[in-house]
Amino acid sequence: MTSMRARPAGGFTLLELLVAMAIFAIVGTLALSGYTELQRQSEYAEVRLARTREVQRAVQAIVQDLGQIEPRPIREPLGDTRLPAVLAGESAEYGLQFTRAGWSNTAGLARPTLQRVGYRVDQDGLWRDYWPVLDRTLAVEPVRRKLLGDVRAVRFRFMNSSRDWVETWPVNPGATGQDERARPAAVEVIIELEDWGEIRRLVEVAG
Repeated sequence: MTSMRARPAGGFTLLELLVAMAIFAIVGTLALSGYTELQRQSEYAEVRLARTREVQRAVQAIVQDLGQIEPRPIREPLGDTRLPAVLAGESAEYGLQFTRAGWSNTAGLARPTLQRVGYRVDQDGLWRDYWPVLDRTLAVEPVRRKLLGDVRAVRFRFMNSSRDWVETWPVNPGATGQDERARPAAVEVIIELEDWGEIRRLVEVAG
């Protein structure tokens, strides 16, 4: 009589299941770690891209303003004296004030296309202020717009008629007459950022 051997039941042993579970856990951990790193890199790239756009917009606004400086002094808000068309180095609040052309008026309002602009830096960043009228009074408040955050300092240098660089403008303090209408041939802007270091732009003044 032929002897019959019992076949083992199909399936996995406990050891095989434990090994499979361990491999699955390792693969899952690696996949999760990779996804987390990919997400972190994606968020970092988005932050860097947003910062790049912010810096580009700010620099573009400054360059556009400086390229359209106009020789138009304004009346002092208090008194009968006048402020020069370009004023730098004499204001505790603004690093630079000037009159610019090209103020768009798509709504057809009863106002000039000239605009008085001031740049200043505080703990929140770089600001561009402008006034709705040129010859303003103390009651006229500026319209304030934040251009750039994380700014350490902003400096301006001006090229005079002798092609020399100066730190203040007008060249002659207490300028009157033609001196108060004088414009630099070019303006250098130095922006010192917390994260990018220094950015320099040289702008030629039209006219």
